[in-house]
Amino acid sequence: MLTLTIGRLATAANVSVETVRYYQRRGLLPEPERPAGGIRRYGPDDVRRLQFICRAKAMGFNLTEIEALQQVVGASSCKQTQLLTARKLADVRRRISGLRKLEADLEKQLGKCVQAPAGTPCPTLDVLSGGNVALDQPRSR
Repeated sequence: MLTLTIGRLATAANVSVETVRYYQRRGLLPEPERPAGGIRRYGPDDVRRLQFICRAKAMGFNLTEIEALQQVVGASSCKQTQLLTARKLADVRRRISGLRKLEADLEKQLGKCVQAPAGTPCPTLDVLSGGNVALDQPRSR
């Protein structure tokens, strides 16, 4: 059976050794036994589990959600996975909505900057500073 050191395991999943150790501390990856030689060895199941974590992270799941997903691996029903995925999708849609609003706000401010006459205060800086507040004034204590 093929076994890997922690460094090779990390390389197989394109993460750092510290990341592997962190996932072990979090309980996402089991810590293998130390054989007589003292070097921990990892097998194909460890590679698959680490790659699962990496793919789930790439889909936006946080480590707590990944832990919940790991608990249902091999289940005969997708119900729990469906619930977790639906929640994540709703969260992503909320963030996209917020980003669209931010995009519109930035476009509006950029337009104000472009249209501002030369030599006048920048309207975007005025908005950011709370309106009509000079940036170089000392703050009151």
